Amino acid sequence: MKAAIFLAEGFEEVEGLTAVDLLRRAGIEVFMVSITGGKAVTGSHGITVQADEQIEDFDFSKVSMLILPGGMPGTKNLEKCQKLTEQLKIFAHEEKYVAAICAAPSVLGHLGILEGKEACCYPGFEKELYGAKVCMEGAVADGNVITGRGVGTAIPFALKMIEKCIGEEKAKQIADSIVY
Repeated sequence: MKAAIFLAEGFEEVEGLTAVDLLRRAGIEVFMVSITGGKAVTGSHGITVQADEQIEDFDFSKVSMLILPGGMPGTKNLEKCQKLTEQLKIFAHEEKYVAAICAAPSVLGHLGILEGKEACCYPGFEKELYGAKVCMEGAVADGNVITGRGVGTAIPFALKMIEKCIGEEKAKQIADSIVY
């Protein structure tokens, strides 16, 4: 299993890096992909992260999950990236995994990916989850779509991705290993 997380200027650092850390602990190869034109990406709280690859050079065929961290203006910057939004639609259509947390589920909503699916988001963004059955769980998976509410749910969000990709037992093992 391989995944890609997309980093835009203003991404929420805890949401992005918690996903990378826990998925890698579970044995999922995660590529941090910059959409900024350079590999250094600064998050919404001034923390600069070095991405593994740039979207211009990224081969989407090598992954089976796309992950969007939230944060502002990171979420808006992700949504402006046409190459990313095109791939999100393709992945959703092919029933590959798409995951988003905080404000980022709004990107999935605007693309029509949440239609008829249970989804959650940061409070105040519910109206952007077009067609979704909005729930208030910390993290929820419905078929190939995984969503989370925000920084405080970054661990449950990552564990939900592990559960869907590898299984409940592995998610529990990772949760136990981090004393969650």
